Amino acid sequence: MNQLHHHYESVFAPYIEGLILQKKADGFIYELEAYILKFFDQFCIDNDYKEPIITRDISMKWAIQRETEGTNYRNQRLSFVRQLSLYMNSLGINSYIPQLMQSEAITIPHVLSQDELRAFFNVADTYLPRGSKKWHRLSMEYQVLFRMYYCCGMRLAEGCRLKKKDVDLKNGIITIRQSKGNKDRLVYPADDFMVLCRKYSQLLESMVPDTIWFFPGRVPEIHILKTSIDRKFRQLWNMTPYAGKCEKEPKVHSLRHSFVVNRMNRWMAENVSLEVMMPYLSRYLGHGNINDTMYYYHQVRDAFRIIRQKDQSSEKVIPEVMPYEE
Repeated sequence: MNQLHHHYESVFAPYIEGLILQKKADGFIYELEAYILKFFDQFCIDNDYKEPIITRDISMKWAIQRETEGTNYRNQRLSFVRQLSLYMNSLGINSYIPQLMQSEAITIPHVLSQDELRAFFNVADTYLPRGSKKWHRLSMEYQVLFRMYYCCGMRLAEGCRLKKKDVDLKNGIITIRQSKGNKDRLVYPADDFMVLCRKYSQLLESMVPDTIWFFPGRVPEIHILKTSIDRKFRQLWNMTPYAGKCEKEPKVHSLRHSFVVNRMNRWMAENVSLEVMMPYLSRYLGHGNINDTMYYYHQVRDAFRIIRQKDQSSEKVIPEVMPYEE
């Protein structure tokens, strides 16, 4: 049985609840929509709307763009009320249907499937260029850094600029300092990833003991560069059997997107409440609010089928032994 995670109290409450239940019965997730419609519900209470009919005045007032939101988010809010109006009209209640507004172009990232993830990390694990130990060290760093992006949902710069002092190998805590919005946050990786980090740290210490960086670049005094990681991701991806077969080729940031979508899919497959877990995920990702996280997922959900046949394939992407470890 579908359940509602929000309590609606305005004159439109019965219709909002009916719309959500219908959408969920049709197979839609409708979590972000239900979340935004809660704000519309409060908006109607605050404006003391008594008659259960969505008028043009109500729609236009709801459509006013706030200073803190972009055009696309405003348009998305309005589209949810449009769906409510369409639903009410289907019940014989003559409500105003707001027009769809033109949005700015959005680049939807490619979300890697489990097969694509396995293929990419298999390539990364076997990539060992000939040459000096410096190149062997960097190939080791790629294995760990790309997994950090996927396993911890980090931004590109956050991984590159990570210092050794900010990786608590004993307690399994990574401190991200001065990230987007000049905010610090703590990340708690999975145990198997921390085991990999400890092995990596020992090898790194034997190679470049004086560096302050957890992922030093070719010159150990400087952290590995974002441009270098971008190029290396493309190189490794092009060595997988999926290269050239995606509508949009993935980038490093696709690993972060994949982390978000896979995590939320897993919760939904296990019937875990997104309403309960979203604040935690939002803080984990370093988002300013839950809306950012929900919007993040909303943009990619059609590109990655929700709970594909209850896909619980959490195959390990953590290698047991690095290929050059003796």
